[in-house]
Amino acid sequence: MRKTPPGGRATTRLRVALPSIPGPVPGGPIPVADDPAVAQFVRHLRAERNASEHTLAAYLSDILQFCRQVWGDDAQPPFPWKSPDRFAARRFLASFQKGGLAPSTARRKMSSLRSFYRFLVREEAVKNNPFAGLQQPKARRRLPQVLSRDEVIRLIEAPARLREEARAKEDRSEAFFADYAALRDTAILELLYSTGMRIAELCGMTDARLDLLSGTALVRGKGKKERFCPIGRPAAKALQAALEARDGLRARLGAGRAQTLFANRFGGPLTPRSVERALKKYLVAAGLDPAITPHALRHSFATHLLDAGADLRSVQELLGHASLSTTQIYTHVSVERLKEEYGKAHPRA
Repeated sequence: MRKTPPGGRATTRLRVALPSIPGPVPGGPIPVADDPAVAQFVRHLRAERNASEHTLAAYLSDILQFCRQVWGDDAQPPFPWKSPDRFAARRFLASFQKGGLAPSTARRKMSSLRSFYRFLVREEAVKNNPFAGLQQPKARRRLPQVLSRDEVIRLIEAPARLREEARAKEDRSEAFFADYAALRDTAILELLYSTGMRIAELCGMTDARLDLLSGTALVRGKGKKERFCPIGRPAAKALQAALEARDGLRARLGAGRAQTLFANRFGGPLTPRSVERALKKYLVAAGLDPAITPHALRHSFATHLLDAGADLRSVQELLGHASLSTTQIYTHVSVERLKEEYGKAHPRA
């Protein structure tokens, strides 16, 4: 639920909704976004880093948690940012360990506060960064979940197969949308696997960013960075069929001109949550684990490219990773898969 803090003009100006934080909140949420230093930091993130609203909300949530620990639930801005010392930063870190927070989450929160204080030092609002030099919790390296080529094919074929099975017992009034939904979902699965784009990037794609003649898509990723992704022939064919059916659906509904590639039953844009719900149905139909997320197709895209000999730098560009070290995780996946096959096949493994 979104809550409007006291003096809500600053929060409205920043257009960032704070997520609720567990625990007792006697006076309601602390209006951390009303603090002048925090407001300036948010403007910096938006203007200089092109941070998304989701990223801004995460920063504000972490800063809010720090404020509560240092000054209490009833604290009000402006906050004395000079007062927290290295011991306060250590206590903040220790609270994660006591609370059993995942190391990756703890690292993100520490990074948020370190960045915030680095900004305050740069702006000469404080002299020292209490989070500088603190050792962060070691992140557990977990290999991403990757589907085999056969599993990907079974998943992509699931929408059309389910549609054929449903034709005999369906309500005829629903037939037109059901036909479109099968074509749309096939195109979504093809596009996710063909380009490796994130689900939010896919849902934000528009016709103007797609060129089926050249087989490319202009994808807007994190930080509003753009990259070109090639589209394979099967994905292009599926997209062409889905777009024609979408235009027919929108004309039937009397909807205006399409803004996004994929539409819901009312002709409006499709949401990531809708894609996730549909995927679970197709995972079950394909005999796969329904807990698999759409991101597994991105992982599979990268791993299969590297397995086939693609250059790591090229895969980095296709995925839109800022750092090569992020892409290198997929080389570990390939090595682990190779070791697994070795263990199965070698007589003295």
